[in-house]
Amino acid sequence: MQSHEILREVFQHHSPKQVASQLGLSVSMIYKWAEPAEQTAGSGSVNPLDRIEALLRCTNDRRLVQWICQRAGGFFILNPKTNKPHPSYLIPATNEIVQEFADLLAVIATAAADNQITGKEAREIRSRWEELKSVTEAFVACCEEGNFLPLKDRPSGPAGPINGPHKS
Repeated sequence: MQSHEILREVFQHHSPKQVASQLGLSVSMIYKWAEPAEQTAGSGSVNPLDRIEALLRCTNDRRLVQWICQRAGGFFILNPKTNKPHPSYLIPATNEIVQEFADLLAVIATAAADNQITGKEAREIRSRWEELKSVTEAFVACCEEGNFLPLKDRPSGPAGPINGPHKS
């Protein structure tokens, strides 16, 4: 689905006039966002969704998407890339999920031992939780596609912002 199509659907449920007022923009600008941005026809306008996509493309930093997902009350998990089926990695992949879950439980138990959770402990719990979600999502996607090669090739250790948090 194109960005302007999503916005067109959104504006069927949310008044473009009210959106324009809250954003301090003209109603015509809001309506242009819901049209295809065609340089030759002069209709449409580069909308915020297209700008976010362009910003992501030029920075290659998925923290932008993670931030938006957090603001929406959710989280971002990168879909794993798959190549060709290779079922021999199933056991190590399941072991990794179990280990990540055990690591999360250990961090929680340690943090809760004194009946309080500090900000640092909360950040560590969040970090372990994000890692568990990422590992589990990669595993589930590979199960759905019958291809476990990406799990074998998954980097370990810190991988930088594009790949999300990893164990250190």
